[in-house]
Amino acid sequence: MTSTSQKIAFVHLTSRTRQTAVATLSVVFGVSMYVFMNSFMSGVNSLQNDLAFSTLAHIRVYNDEPAEPRLLFEKRADIGLVHVRNQRKQLLSDGIRNSTETMAVLEHHPSVMAVTPEVNFAGYFQSGAIKIEGSVSGVDAVRADSVFSSTAYMADGSWGALKHRPDGIVIGVTLAKNLGVRINDGVQVVTSEGVTRALRVVGISKYSIESVDARKAFVNIATARQMTARNSDFATDLQIRIEDCSHARQVANGLAPALPYTVEPWPAASEQLEAGSQLRDIIALAVSGALLIVAGFGIYNIMNMTVNERLREIAILNAMGFNSHDIVTIFLLQSVIIGILGGVAGITVGFGISVYVDGLSFPVASIGTYPIAYDPADYVMAAVAGLSTTFIAGFLPAYKASRIDPVAILRGT
Repeated sequence: MTSTSQKIAFVHLTSRTRQTAVATLSVVFGVSMYVFMNSFMSGVNSLQNDLAFSTLAHIRVYNDEPAEPRLLFEKRADIGLVHVRNQRKQLLSDGIRNSTETMAVLEHHPSVMAVTPEVNFAGYFQSGAIKIEGSVSGVDAVRADSVFSSTAYMADGSWGALKHRPDGIVIGVTLAKNLGVRINDGVQVVTSEGVTRALRVVGISKYSIESVDARKAFVNIATARQMTARNSDFATDLQIRIEDCSHARQVANGLAPALPYTVEPWPAASEQLEAGSQLRDIIALAVSGALLIVAGFGIYNIMNMTVNERLREIAILNAMGFNSHDIVTIFLLQSVIIGILGGVAGITVGFGISVYVDGLSFPVASIGTYPIAYDPADYVMAAVAGLSTTFIAGFLPAYKASRIDPVAILRGT
């Protein structure tokens, strides 16, 4: 009686159009909000990662291995030395002195997409009487761009000019404003050891991170090595970009045994960023899940009312030869149809809301518009979650209907 059950289910839906519409709208609301909330939170996480990884590498390699802190490994009875207090740690060597060889090892790993060396040092920026403390990163312009997409954060000038201009410097937009300099103006850079170098502004960057825009500058790595009196293969850090930043810990653990240096994944360097991303995902799932549950209760109530209103019809169907399975099929089909219609409409509405919000102006920093991500997985999960909710909400009343005693109903007891 499957075809007959389908016809009866269709008649039930079309005979009570208002109830059907209300049930469908509840699914539309739940699914559309599920799609929008997850798209928005995914967009926020993606934006946060883009901003963070504009200056933070997925993995960082550096040298911080201390020398053995004990001055003596054995007690010397002949000189009467028993204990040394306040022992001091010292570095066996600072920085990475064989950066080219180390980068070759890193680039051999299948997950590593790009590697760039850096020579970082603290210093002062001076223009006229103005003197501002900050930090300088000596970079390989091409390699750095492949890791951090530095070109995308240029407000003026050219990032690529650092490759050909040993006297060039790229400074943050706030730092440029505070120093009162523009493109082609001169800036004096003074290291903490007192080495001074006159450089010319070839670019002004805007990362929308105040600590970078107001305190950081970039120079050619050869210039940085000269100013810090280092050899041509020296680097203080090696910055790495991998295929999937969420696998940074696993990749770092795989690289560490092959290197005599510290290999630090970004979650270890910025636990707050990782925690914030996870919390936003939890909030999005909690809110959207709650909306789907509310929609499920609405469908349950409507289907339960339908069962109560059609008790005599159910009893007559039983008397005509419809078994419990057929009764369950009739009412379960109604909820599944509502779930499919509501799911399709909900996904469409959710996509429309996302597109609308994506076009709204959000003039904060350099963001421009509200961040929205269009991940197909969110839409698939919304459809599955919406259909599952309606199926469960419809099954309970359907099972109740299948347990009705037709004799008692027809007798009116």
